[in-house]
Amino acid sequence: MGSILAYYLIVRPLSMLPLFILYRFSDLFYFLLITIFPYRKTVIDENIRRSFPQMSEVEQRAIRKKFYRHFADILIEGIANLSMSQSELSKRFKVINPEVMQELYDKKKSVILVSGHYNNWEWLISAQQFLFPHQAMGIGMPMTSKFWDKKVNERRQRFGMKVVHSGNFKEEIKGMKEPVAILTLSDQSPGDSRKSYWMDFLNQTTAVLFGTEQMAHTYDMAVVFFALKKVKRGYYEMELKLITEEPRKLPWGAITDAHTRMLEYEIRYKPENWIWSHKRWKREIPEDLELLKKEQYEKFNAHFGY
Repeated sequence: MGSILAYYLIVRPLSMLPLFILYRFSDLFYFLLITIFPYRKTVIDENIRRSFPQMSEVEQRAIRKKFYRHFADILIEGIANLSMSQSELSKRFKVINPEVMQELYDKKKSVILVSGHYNNWEWLISAQQFLFPHQAMGIGMPMTSKFWDKKVNERRQRFGMKVVHSGNFKEEIKGMKEPVAILTLSDQSPGDSRKSYWMDFLNQTTAVLFGTEQMAHTYDMAVVFFALKKVKRGYYEMELKLITEEPRKLPWGAITDAHTRMLEYEIRYKPENWIWSHKRWKREIPEDLELLKKEQYEKFNAHFGY
């Protein structure tokens, strides 16, 4: 009952306010974060310290402060997204090289759009269907609250995006009769360390989700990395970077390594725009890591007949 009241009496009415008013709430939230309620400060500080060990404490604290500024805006922009019109979203979210997707669509090629929780991914989820010719599809885990999962995904899908839970995406892909563009955010902490791709990321041995690469090889999908740039407050640009049109010509790990390196580059450029409050490095490194990599390589090649 509490969730229903919060949505209809607070969140949804707030989402209908102009962004310039909503940003005043963001300013207040930011002030509270840096003074009274430092959200996940210990997690954030540890993540930044391990990722940028060459920086001084003053520099690391500066990233945390800028992150709180960005985090406050992202939350408010997420609320605004629930009611934002297509015309308003189109003005605030631009693709600088849409021809990358158009050329793939003309070749009848389905695509995996991959990146991480960097800048405003929520606006992309809502806008993707009218940005590109492909049928938009997003794969994610269901929220803990069934009510919020239903309401948030209803709003995400209002312009044609299909939000699919990870447990049944295979059936959805098989049922598609036109080229599809699947949106994936690859920087979550994997659920199983032994099914992860292990690599160096932000100065740490890191478990990376292997799903993008597995899906690309299984369905022969092109893979495109997208970099989101914040132009100014409330305005974003998206740059597309083709990783491959022919995934089956690439060896094990090549796609995962490529899109993770691209994300790392974006994070190093503007570290405050990544979600540092996420417990990204909670998986323990397997003691037999080199043996595990060898087994993964052999299993991958045997599965796909390479």
